[in-house]
Amino acid sequence: MAVLADLRSLLVHDGFRRLFRVRLISQSGDGMFQVGLATLYFFNPTTMTTAAGVAAAFTVLLLPFTIVGPFVGPLLDRWSRQAVLFWGNAIRALLCLILAALMFTGAGFLPVSVLALITLGINRFLLSALSAGLPHVVPRRQLIMANSIVPTIGAVATAVGAALGFVINRLTPEGAARDASALVVAALLLLGAVWAAARLGYRELGPDDRAEVPLGSQVMAVFEELWLGARYLAMRGTPAHALVVMAVHRFLYGVNFIALLLISRNLLTDPADPDAGLAMFALLAGLSLAGNGSAIVLTPIAHERMRPWQWIVACLGISTLSQAILLATPTLPWIAVAAVLMGLGVQGAKIAVDTIVQRDVVDGYRGRAFALYDMLYNAAFVGAAALAALILPDTGWSRISFASLVLLYLLLAAWYTHATRRLSGMPRPIAQPG
Repeated sequence: MAVLADLRSLLVHDGFRRLFRVRLISQSGDGMFQVGLATLYFFNPTTMTTAAGVAAAFTVLLLPFTIVGPFVGPLLDRWSRQAVLFWGNAIRALLCLILAALMFTGAGFLPVSVLALITLGINRFLLSALSAGLPHVVPRRQLIMANSIVPTIGAVATAVGAALGFVINRLTPEGAARDASALVVAALLLLGAVWAAARLGYRELGPDDRAEVPLGSQVMAVFEELWLGARYLAMRGTPAHALVVMAVHRFLYGVNFIALLLISRNLLTDPADPDAGLAMFALLAGLSLAGNGSAIVLTPIAHERMRPWQWIVACLGISTLSQAILLATPTLPWIAVAAVLMGLGVQGAKIAVDTIVQRDVVDGYRGRAFALYDMLYNAAFVGAAALAALILPDTGWSRISFASLVLLYLLLAAWYTHATRRLSGMPRPIAQPG
């Protein structure tokens, strides 16, 4: 297969092999961690049965990272990204064990939520470090190939971890032990990621020119530097447009994701049977993952025939089709087809956006670019949760809602095409904002 050939061509680089290993192990542990949280937040038989409840849970989980996110990039432009991967995974492993103990002893919702928020926030930090470090371990000419393969296989690793966590959860007797089981195994996987991160050189992932200034000064300079980073992206043109598309696409995908969760629990299964709802959602998520996987194959092929921005527009068209199918019928076979198409559309566009940002941003601004990326990424999902609470019924399916999503996708594709053609599809000259 072409994908395997591409992966082999990347694995010849020793640095890539070691960074790739960190990603696979870390994201597998994250998948298991997310299964533990899903049981608590979304498939508890007494909570989260309404659109407003699910939206509130997503807001609790993501809003703090939208606020904390701006501080990630400036620190990644100063701190060793290898050290971030090492210590970040070590702290996450410890927090997973503490969370498992709290859930086993029946601790209240608030302390579990606070620790879950911290753990998820560190994960966003780690994903930014992995993205910012990738150009240091692969040649520039292979970046689009790496971005086609690495994040998607990372998503597969997350799904595999989630699937294993689901199996462990089902095999564990009901009660406190079931709630804690996946978190304990997740902690063990994250300790494996610590070991893998230790195999990377301290300066191997950059930053190239690390400013040696006190931490207090770093924090005080965050907002100024993010402003400079935003100005830089705007001057470059193409990465700024790509981030706008990513944010809006994420917003629309978030509404769709919450709809699928509600459809799984309240329409396709008995709302009184959360286990059946979890199993149905796992099925639809797995089908969406198959769409993610197809992006690995199709994105490099598309890159041979079109520019990254044109592939983004094509992926927006695929996502539009997925919403049109959901608009037509809420039956399981067609929902399954829509889930596959949505997975392809969102992952294919993400690969192209990642490539544009990495390709068109100099390393000194790359950390800030991905911090802005993550901030927009989380804020978009929080906004999607708010919109879903307003427009979605508790069953998750509404013809008017999906018709609105179709229209919004078409408008986004039209805007991005117009904005990019104004730049002739090329980045502006590299400039250092003052």
